[in-house]
Amino acid sequence: MARIVVALGGNALGNTPGEQIEAVRHTADSLVELIGNGHEIIMAHGNGPQVGMINLAFETAAQSDETPEMPFPECGAMSQGYIGYHLQNAIQEKMAERGIAKNCATVITQVVVDKEDQAFKSPSKPVGSFYSREEAEALKEEKGYQMVEDAGRGYRRVVPSPLPVDIVEKDVISSMVDKGELVIACGGGGIPVVEEQGRYRGVPAVIDKDFASEKLAEELEADFLMILTAVDRVALNFATPEEEPLTEVDVEKAREYCEQGHFAPGSMLPKMKAAIKFAESRPGREALIPSLEKARDGLKGQTGTRIVAGS
Repeated sequence: MARIVVALGGNALGNTPGEQIEAVRHTADSLVELIGNGHEIIMAHGNGPQVGMINLAFETAAQSDETPEMPFPECGAMSQGYIGYHLQNAIQEKMAERGIAKNCATVITQVVVDKEDQAFKSPSKPVGSFYSREEAEALKEEKGYQMVEDAGRGYRRVVPSPLPVDIVEKDVISSMVDKGELVIACGGGGIPVVEEQGRYRGVPAVIDKDFASEKLAEELEADFLMILTAVDRVALNFATPEEEPLTEVDVEKAREYCEQGHFAPGSMLPKMKAAIKFAESRPGREALIPSLEKARDGLKGQTGTRIVAGS
């Protein structure tokens, strides 16, 4: 039996609540299969599209009536709540179908960041919907958003993406996991907070869910960090005639590939960097990057990319 932190991207959860309900049922099948095989699963997820849409909805409502604008940290908390609700509902249903007597609950999670993190000076994390160039220019003019082209799929708003320093609720999460419960935590990378005079204050940013998942995996003494993605394996020269899938790679070579620019900053690069950090954090730890559909096979080494510490 292994303890595994599983990270699921926000883009895999659909663009509407209806789409998300359908998507999480598919996700639940794969996760419950791992649980049924005796593994301890802790789940984290992204929220890039969802938190952006929540924030935009409140801003739009505030322009037309007396609805107050909602601060970005609170939008992050809302996204954790409604994504977690859909996930735990679907997972609980699948576990009941298989006769697995476990509880599943979402912990609204605060993640500490350094207020001096350079990310606050250079926003880079895409959130919300995709827009055309014309729509992006209009949002920049109207709302002052910073907009960037995202992996050839359109333009998105970017916000600061500081690195996680600590997880406020780590002891609560650890206690629940030790009791055998399935926990959903660090949703959307966690609500970013800074510590000031013994108190935590939310800040307008989004922590990358891959780095938050890595921090969670370290804190919980996990054996594996599994970062689910849309492809069966990480590849060099992706989507070109020279594409080369990676089956297993040590952290030194993986870091070299990152420095050579093989992975897109808004896509595979943070996954690889988080995998490297976890694999080298303690002897025996491994990171896996498989597709959602083949999560179990990835754990067996039959598919996916495995990142391991060098000898």
